[in-house]
Amino acid sequence: MPRKRSMPDADELLERLRWLTAQARERAELQRSQVELAIALQRGMLPRDLPTDPRFRLAVQYAPACYGLNVGGDWYDAFALPDGRIGLSIGDVQGHNIEAAAFMGQVRAGLRALASVTSEPGELLGRTNDLLLSLGSDLFATCTFVRLDPSTGLLESARAGHIPFVWATPDGRSGIAEDYGGPPLGIEQGMEYPVARFRLSTGGVFILLTDGVVEGPRLSVDEGLDHVVRLAGGAAVAGLDAESLAAAVIKGAELVGHEDDAAVLVVGHEGPGLRP
Repeated sequence: MPRKRSMPDADELLERLRWLTAQARERAELQRSQVELAIALQRGMLPRDLPTDPRFRLAVQYAPACYGLNVGGDWYDAFALPDGRIGLSIGDVQGHNIEAAAFMGQVRAGLRALASVTSEPGELLGRTNDLLLSLGSDLFATCTFVRLDPSTGLLESARAGHIPFVWATPDGRSGIAEDYGGPPLGIEQGMEYPVARFRLSTGGVFILLTDGVVEGPRLSVDEGLDHVVRLAGGAAVAGLDAESLAAAVIKGAELVGHEDDAAVLVVGHEGPGLRP
């Protein structure tokens, strides 16, 4: 006859429970530390100061994803170029972990470093793409880079798999850019990125954003972009400042069921009369 297994006594059960509890606490602490490190990486790599020019106003808003272990790799950047123009970038790295946050830093640093060699947006994205591939990472990133000339209001833009920007003018016109982009950064060598050109008029606005602002469980990306277009159009007509518009756009991310990073960069024209 089979022998009956003896049941563990109460002390043994308590000891096992203590061990399991300690293991769960240790894993939770490790996961929390990883999230905190990733968030610190994110915040440490974003610019503390934005370039200033009396003719333009730059404003940013950033809401990191901190649901469970989800820590994304969205970024924004704005910096002075050697010729006096301003470089603007915004992007989103694949993944939601510490590797994504670290890769975001590589993309942003690569763009800045290579912009000292060439600030032409299409060439800059092409060189950054090849640089990232040479690093051997399995991750990729979507990105928009814009070169702004404060003296003329000219914006030159190239996109690498990123969602288009939104624009609006004080005479009531607004919309989504219809420029052509190239593939995300870090997928294939030798990619080309078309450059589109735009010109801001006095009182006009130009909004760069990541998909966490406009896409989620409650809204499709098209619906989200339409919402931002309406916000931009109303702000331009009403003369709302860039900071208030950026805050309104990031708050709108709540409508999409915000579960991802959300970044917004607004360029507002405040200078002498420049027409598109």
